[in-house]
Amino acid sequence: MTIALPSWDRLREIARFYQAAVVNTVFGLSAYGLLVWLGLNMYAAQAIAHVAGMTFNYFTYSRHVFRGAAPAKRRFIVSYIIYYFVNLGTLAAIAQFVRSPYVAGFAAAFLVSVLNYFALKHLVFRARRAA
Repeated sequence: MTIALPSWDRLREIARFYQAAVVNTVFGLSAYGLLVWLGLNMYAAQAIAHVAGMTFNYFTYSRHVFRGAAPAKRRFIVSYIIYYFVNLGTLAAIAQFVRSPYVAGFAAAFLVSVLNYFALKHLVFRARRAA
């Protein structure tokens, strides 16, 4: 039995994904943290930061990570709606054990990022078809 290792192209794509994810996470968590600091409920802060982050993330992922993919705004929006609810559920679960809304928000974002890569790669930014 042989294990197929990812190609160098796939490894570079994953590296670009996490480069963009770091920038996206800093943007999203900064927005979330600022809104919580301003006194907003953590769930309301997450919703607002998620919408702002979704817009920001579309540009970083489509232009930096999945450059050769066909435009996918509609699929991206649908995936981020699903991503939001998965993230919300994860945040609620973590908040049961972690008192800090900052730590809970970061942990939820990190855990759900793995699912996000696979959804973006296989469902949203699909390769362009040859004409």
